[in-house]
Amino acid sequence: MALPCVRADRVLSPPSAGGPSSRHAGSPASEEETGSEVLSHCSSASEGGSPAEEPTGSEAAGEKAQGEGAEDRLKEHMDNLLDKSARTRLVALQSLRLAFSSRTLSEFLQERRLTLTDSLQKCFKKGKGEEQALAGTVLTLLCLQMGSGPEGEEVFRSVKPLLISILTDSEASPGARQSCATALGMCCYIAAADLEDLVSCLSCLESIFSPPSTPEGGSAPSQHGPLHCSALQSWSLLLTICPPSHIKSVLDNGWLRLPPLLASSNVELRILAGETVALVFELAQAMEVDLCHQDTVFLCDQLKVLATESNKYRAKMDRRKQRSIFRDILHFIESGEYQEETICFGLECMYLDSWACQRTYQAFKEVLSSGINHHLQNNELLREIFSLGPPLVLDAAALKASKVSRFEKHLYNSAAFKARTKARSRVRDKRADVL
Repeated sequence: MALPCVRADRVLSPPSAGGPSSRHAGSPASEEETGSEVLSHCSSASEGGSPAEEPTGSEAAGEKAQGEGAEDRLKEHMDNLLDKSARTRLVALQSLRLAFSSRTLSEFLQERRLTLTDSLQKCFKKGKGEEQALAGTVLTLLCLQMGSGPEGEEVFRSVKPLLISILTDSEASPGARQSCATALGMCCYIAAADLEDLVSCLSCLESIFSPPSTPEGGSAPSQHGPLHCSALQSWSLLLTICPPSHIKSVLDNGWLRLPPLLASSNVELRILAGETVALVFELAQAMEVDLCHQDTVFLCDQLKVLATESNKYRAKMDRRKQRSIFRDILHFIESGEYQEETICFGLECMYLDSWACQRTYQAFKEVLSSGINHHLQNNELLREIFSLGPPLVLDAAALKASKVSRFEKHLYNSAAFKARTKARSRVRDKRADVL
């Protein structure tokens, strides 16, 4: 498993609504909206994931009864995974996905992991595209709940052959293959204990986004899509935990498969390829390997074009997003400086100070969606990966003091909006002197 990769701070006042964020990453805006249905299925704890006030009397009895009812519903969803009706299985998978992403349920799943894993394997085998895709997502979340111990490793080893089989099957649904690419990378990152497993997963993922038939330095095919994005993202995630010996082989020749992807028609793949190139340069910098040669000069020219591209045949939002990210990538390759990102959640914040940390955070954020904040606060695996320490335990008085009223948030946002508008107006004013 990966070593801790970020700096983390604990603050006694909550981040404001317009608090600091990254250039293209940050905490989700609303935890309550997406997971409102799930909360009734899994826990009576508060949505924000902060420790709740101590219940007394009838409140404690009510919470206990509600918790038992939630467990019963989860058991029912697990049983429905074996139902003959495909529709019933789909509903069960959707409910489990929402429950696992919104709450930490490791204790509940501890003694049920083998049964659930077996049920998910059956969904993979007899289900179609949508069911297989949902099964892959639930499997990833199950592995995340189990953590990097023997339990998580057991889950990963039992499903790895099936994931690789679906991923490499050209006749399988693209959505199912995409989900399996994400599941293979995430489960391997979390639970793989042997180098052999890591290397085999890397090779499998690399064969998806860069097939052997594509010559090095050639142009990228136009049919690149979400499957290739997921494969590249998982491959780059696993690259962050590779031993130096394998990274050396990637630096010698493997990274040259990435520049052709910068010419893809898919903006997400272009951005992922650029970020992966920056990650490779970061790893080379850490190993004191010099990648500055003729190919690197050509690569920098490609990055400069992407950082300033204004072709009208690309969507305006795509061009804006692409230019912003590739400016940062080019700046890092030329100067070695990474623009630090701040992620705020609850009463804490953490700082992503490298491309490896950014890739790790983005991978978990994509899987957990709006549940990322809760898991950063309560999931022991994520807190270990991001070096956050043990979860915060605050009493009721501290929690009450940390809350900000809606009116105070409104005043802060209004003041921030006014200041931001004034600052931008000075820059946008065409009559301003241009030096």
